[in-house]
Amino acid sequence: MISKKPKRIQNIFVYAVLIVLSFMCLFFFYILIINATRSHADLQKGFSALPGTHFLENLKNVANDGTFPMFRGILNSLIVSGCSAALCTYFSALTAYGLYAYEFKLKKAAFTFIMAILVMPTQVTAMGFLRLITKMGLYDSLLPLIIPSIASPAVFYFMYSYLQSSLPLSLVEAARIDGSGEFRTFNQIVMPIMKPAIAVQAIFTFVGSWNNYFVPALVIQSKNKMTVPILIATLRGADYLTFDMGKVYMMIFVAIIPIVIVYLFLSKYIIAGVTLGGVKE
Repeated sequence: MISKKPKRIQNIFVYAVLIVLSFMCLFFFYILIINATRSHADLQKGFSALPGTHFLENLKNVANDGTFPMFRGILNSLIVSGCSAALCTYFSALTAYGLYAYEFKLKKAAFTFIMAILVMPTQVTAMGFLRLITKMGLYDSLLPLIIPSIASPAVFYFMYSYLQSSLPLSLVEAARIDGSGEFRTFNQIVMPIMKPAIAVQAIFTFVGSWNNYFVPALVIQSKNKMTVPILIATLRGADYLTFDMGKVYMMIFVAIIPIVIVYLFLSKYIIAGVTLGGVKE
């Protein structure tokens, strides 16, 4: 009979490692929440693991700070990130479906071209992009932060790989025989199959757009149009005499709440995107 003791010790070790890693990941969020409940004077005294009593006061200071429109910045970031995630996932899936389901002469050339764009850093095209949107009259607008998300080579490649493993072409041919139009086939047949992949990329695109600082810093000048990363970056230039650490921690805490909510709603699809494969041939 094989002893179960070595296996039990191995399980204990695995759980111990997972507990330590979970603690390391969540500890900083816990400290952020604790510090958001403390006043500036309490924070100057040093570290504390117990919450303070100034949560509502710090939240009120953030809401009433006319020089720092945090909630307006969150609204701007929600608009940019939400629209970017929707446009990016839909059009990337549509492009991937077009290259996967259709046969044409320049199919390989188109795929190679998209992959070539994938390795091109954003900073290389930044000045040309800035001159373009200035000539188009889109400078200091949220549109330049949303429209370019339609073309995302990385999301396209993920969608294309997912289609290769999940969508049999016989299903598309059957829909065509039944008289279904191409867009109807994509929207009503292909999209439901790609739902896990779309949800996964929606999370990544939303978070990436939410945390994007480089492009908004080039494009946005008006304070009422600034996104969260730009507003938080302006804290470095705050006046020391009016600098309130409690308010700063509250600003950061409020800024991450939308990301946490989006992740909680869509995180289950990360596993589904790996385990589910739609219809198999």
